[in-house]
Amino acid sequence: MKKISIVSIVVLCIILFGGCASEPNQEVNIIPQPQQVTVVDGGFYLSPKTVINVVKGADDLQPACTFMSTLVEKSFGKALTVENGEAGKNAINIVVDPSMKTDAYDLTVEKNAVNIKGGSSKAVFYAMQSLRQMMPVGVEKGEKMDRIRIQNVQIQDEPRLGYRGTMLDVCRHFFTVDEVKTFIDMLALHKLSVFHWHLTDDQGWRIEIKKYPELTKIGSQRKQTVIGKNTGKYDGTPYGPYFFTQEEIKDVIQYAADRYITIIPEIELPGHALAALATYPELGCTGGPYEVCQMWGVFPEVFCPGNEKTFEFWEGVLDEVAELFPGEIIHIGGDECPRDAWKKCKKCQARMKQENMKEEGELQDYTVHRIEGYLKEKGKRIIGWDEILEGDVSKTAIVMSWRGKTGGIKGAKRGNEVVMVPNDYAYFDYYQSKDVDKEPFSIGGFVDVAKVYSLDPTEGLTVEEGKKIIGVQANLWAEYITTFSHAQYMLLPRMAALAEVAWTPQADREYSNFLNRAKLLTQRYEALGYNFAKHILQEAKSNE
Repeated sequence: MKKISIVSIVVLCIILFGGCASEPNQEVNIIPQPQQVTVVDGGFYLSPKTVINVVKGADDLQPACTFMSTLVEKSFGKALTVENGEAGKNAINIVVDPSMKTDAYDLTVEKNAVNIKGGSSKAVFYAMQSLRQMMPVGVEKGEKMDRIRIQNVQIQDEPRLGYRGTMLDVCRHFFTVDEVKTFIDMLALHKLSVFHWHLTDDQGWRIEIKKYPELTKIGSQRKQTVIGKNTGKYDGTPYGPYFFTQEEIKDVIQYAADRYITIIPEIELPGHALAALATYPELGCTGGPYEVCQMWGVFPEVFCPGNEKTFEFWEGVLDEVAELFPGEIIHIGGDECPRDAWKKCKKCQARMKQENMKEEGELQDYTVHRIEGYLKEKGKRIIGWDEILEGDVSKTAIVMSWRGKTGGIKGAKRGNEVVMVPNDYAYFDYYQSKDVDKEPFSIGGFVDVAKVYSLDPTEGLTVEEGKKIIGVQANLWAEYITTFSHAQYMLLPRMAALAEVAWTPQADREYSNFLNRAKLLTQRYEALGYNFAKHILQEAKSNE
């Protein structure tokens, strides 16, 4: 009898049954870790003929569809077609279901189709980011492919916290529109929802205000910059003028909106004021002269809240800011404001007497309340650094806890909503290795990926109090970060750890598991051309 080889059997099976030897299941490595993942045998093959099919949509669904259709364009040579119709085969079928939680999504990958159901267009976008991380890394750099295999899977997911943010300081060192857009792309990859844009400070005013054009003529540049950590030596090189026009800001806002990210602008008051005072010295207690600051730190030259013209200035600035930024929240700073000048200022003392104040801290409380009331009339809420708790701040103000968790715990217990940004967990300008001689020059401190990942934003609170913690955020202050490549290095991969803290329930997080997924995510960073710190690669290797 003639013998039949194994190869012949396999070939016969392929002819008769379309293949009896299935491809092995692929691991699903997504950051942030989804709530529930079930891997199913088989896979879906995405091809140039795959259609994005909107079965039931929403008005703002187009950016999510555009993102997915163009993601594979370089690999396929064409964007995927977007249509409206019934759920079909060889399609990414999309349903927006308002009965679901706003940010929740279900993602099912089957042999013949990918089905996405989300509580909103934003949730659909999050599902697409998960789908993206299930694709080969080559998609990110446009490797030519005929088709893309995606593992069959069932995912049910929603974020732990609604506010998941990162702050970028463009005052100490400036980043261009294109660099800010890349930063926004980084947020989107990690399913972060908020970009906190720090736009004014002692060292530079970075936003065009048409009512006060001198702000960007004078306040957007400094004569020189200190070398190192306030060494007394300067580089002798003018810095600026650097600022964003309102048209550029509108462009960035739209770019963020297309990635379902809200931008919160920060306009510092009543401290960190030197760039503004150098432009309008009459707004300070002494009348100047002032200079845009050339070094780093906290300075005694602050706005004069005893002067009614100061409030006219703030209101004029905030009128334009409120008009520009469609989000509900505006950050007013409120931190690191020395009050020595107020003690000597006749106008401040007169204001205190008029308002029956006993000490200068009440002047700051008065300022915060008055500005909050003004913005409330415009449909806006304020958020401020935890110093705003030092007065009788309104319960509608949001507290941003940066000096550890203490301010956030205090704010939550008194009934304020809180965003946790504790410096000992979430300051990404801190070193991420103790071997500082091998690291880019930084402000100091030490926060590695493991430390970021260990943050529990509701620790120390009851379940009910914990509901007041609406989010977490990382801060990237830029005193010593002079290039965007350096900024990326400081952000990545710590941003991935923060994203998982914000998204995944505390009980479901496990650091060694995260490390394995983060190692794979760094391959995507590399494909995207992002600069990132590589410490966790060795850590993941040791964890194997």
